[in-house]
Amino acid sequence: LPTLPFWVSVDGEEAEDGDTMGLFSRDGDAVLRQVPLGPLRKNLSDTVDALQQLFADADARGGTLPLAEAQLNFQVTASGGIQLIGSGQVQGTRGLTLVFKRPA
Repeated sequence: LPTLPFWVSVDGEEAEDGDTMGLFSRDGDAVLRQVPLGPLRKNLSDTVDALQQLFADADARGGTLPLAEAQLNFQVTASGGIQLIGSGQVQGTRGLTLVFKRPA
């Protein structure tokens, strides 16, 4: 199985599915883990597909302030899961950022 090394935090707590916490959690120690590419690819693809549908729905509403750009932070879990970071969690949390821009 192809993998990609990611730093993930392990704080002794596990999610309901047994997955370790995501990247750069403020609680816990970071360890280098080999994240399986298959689940990561599928989860990221599914997340981007869902977000693009949400953006299309927002764009279809029109209005005086159309959606021109969206930035979303996310974390990767040790099993290849994707966790979007809500605005309340962003302070002091590092993660990866997806930026969606309207073509010029």
